[in-house]
Amino acid sequence: MIGIIGFGRFGRLMSQYLAPDFDVTVFDSGGKAIEIEKTGAGAASFAQVCREEIVILPVPISVFRETLVKIKPLIREDALIVDVCSVKAYPVSLMHEILPGKVSILATHPMFGPDSAADSLEGRKIVLCKERIQEERYQKIKSYLDDKGLHTIETTPGEHDRQISVSLALTHFIGRSLSEFGAAPLGIDTEGYKRLLHVLEVVENDTWQLFVDMHHYNPHARKHRSEMIAAINRVSRKLEKSMEERHD
Repeated sequence: MIGIIGFGRFGRLMSQYLAPDFDVTVFDSGGKAIEIEKTGAGAASFAQVCREEIVILPVPISVFRETLVKIKPLIREDALIVDVCSVKAYPVSLMHEILPGKVSILATHPMFGPDSAADSLEGRKIVLCKERIQEERYQKIKSYLDDKGLHTIETTPGEHDRQISVSLALTHFIGRSLSEFGAAPLGIDTEGYKRLLHVLEVVENDTWQLFVDMHHYNPHARKHRSEMIAAINRVSRKLEKSMEERHD
């Protein structure tokens, strides 16, 4: 019923949560059949996975177009294609451009990952963009997610990208900057410093490719990143000026 293309960290997480409730098949080019079966899903060929009723694409956004082109001749007419990209406008435009007109489209962004949702989905957020899908089918999916304890947020791809450029892309930028700085636990610390380290911990298990993709493909990310850097520089200059005045 559900096919998942890719068995990276997030593909594995989805398989673990979906397999107890649905027949799930997973394609992965890395020869992870045993690991896939441990989640309760079945390993299958690319063509087999593409023939499922629902096909989920937890692939890097940088290969999203390529993946859509590959699945296009293999998917069913009544298939539902679901993306889980951390940006929405770009993959949505590609799905409308490449997929056949009768194929349904649901754009999503699970606001959690393998670390934060390792034990439970309760209270986690997931963004839903109802692009091209029958209302009855959409409501069944939303009800299932609600029953799992997820908080569903319905919005447009554009509004998602505007907000996520601050709440996610900027957070990852700060976390990566802390890593580059060399931030690490200290014996003499503060609660504020511990919170900074938590930001670092949130992003350090994610790939550099994900970090680059969420900035490259979000039209708002560069602007907010630049504004944050400018704000830090203004605060630094203001501090230096205040210290110089104190010294005088």
